[in-house]
Amino acid sequence: MLSKVPEITVWFWIIKILCTTVGESFADWINMTLGLGLNATALIFSVVLVVVLVWQLRLDRYVPFVYWLAVVVLSVAGTLYTDILTDDLGVPLAVSTSVFAAALAVVFGVWFAREGTLSIHSIVSVPRELFYWLAVLVTFALGTAAGDWTLEITGWGPGISVLLPAGLIVLIVIGWRLGANAVLSFWLAYVLTRPLGANLGDWVASPSTDRGLGAGTALTSALFLLAIMATVVYLTITRRDVVTEPELPPAGTPPGGRERIMLGYYVAVAAAAAALLVWASAQPHEALASEEETGSAAASATLTPGQASASFPSTDIATFRVITQDALTKVQAGDHTGAVARIKDLETAWDDDETSLRPIDETIWGALDGRIDSVLKAVRASTPDPANETQTLTALLTELQ
Repeated sequence: MLSKVPEITVWFWIIKILCTTVGESFADWINMTLGLGLNATALIFSVVLVVVLVWQLRLDRYVPFVYWLAVVVLSVAGTLYTDILTDDLGVPLAVSTSVFAAALAVVFGVWFAREGTLSIHSIVSVPRELFYWLAVLVTFALGTAAGDWTLEITGWGPGISVLLPAGLIVLIVIGWRLGANAVLSFWLAYVLTRPLGANLGDWVASPSTDRGLGAGTALTSALFLLAIMATVVYLTITRRDVVTEPELPPAGTPPGGRERIMLGYYVAVAAAAAALLVWASAQPHEALASEEETGSAAASATLTPGQASASFPSTDIATFRVITQDALTKVQAGDHTGAVARIKDLETAWDDDETSLRPIDETIWGALDGRIDSVLKAVRASTPDPANETQTLTALLTELQ
């Protein structure tokens, strides 16, 4: 029986990072932009995940389209599960990172105890494939939690935060080339591609106020999905990632001396990364994540009534007020679906006017941007709170007078 997973080449890592980037941006787009909320989005993707995995399990060989579709869906699902723990249940990122790390250790422990190997090239049976996909799901959840935790304690912007996982992956490649255990090296790099891809997606999608490129989640998702499709088509045609003979290493083979030395090297790298994070967390830094993600205003300034209308064109302010008032009316009438749809109009109008309004007065624009972010978060919350929605909408109306 042929291996059910691809050959580990440069193409594998390219498409893996693309998939993790899509997982972050696509989950945010459906949850925030479409206003479905975390729970509904997670439910949808859980159903899709089951369907795709059943399709993958029924195959007797590696099929690029099905395999990478499963990876994309797992990436989105893993992101959503971590976000539910953080945003809905209030679980600290340090706790969720520790829990997922322990869960991954348990998966690997049981997998190795049963099968005698963790090599992905030995995925030639249904039990091994089930262990593999469970490990992949947990790595996505762990990578999301660890990546977000890193941003939380360091205050790094998404562009800077890309450098840490990228640098660690480079060090792992060096370790592997110098004789480190191939299976250990693979799974370490696999976990790190998650925060790398997520931070890359955040950097491309985030607004310039968060030190991003401002492409938005919809455009970012579309670009990376197209890149994945192009890569999958290429691999399907060339078959450069097909494993013709499964790797079946003898069970119980003791590690060589070089492997033990390189294990110490990995421990040193992990200690250095931990020291870097401890140092960064102790430095003065500002929270860069927008309110839509963290719940704390991106701009701390509060505008007085008339301050915004005195700086920006009255027609723009009037448009924002009308939309905000409509959304407030719908909230007060109990029409949550209508409020979500209407607040999307506010987000679109505000984003469209950024290039013309922001240069006029950066401070006032930043204050309004933070207030609008708080409105978006309140109205799009997976568990709506009419009192909070009313409060944030009323505050925005006051600043738009």
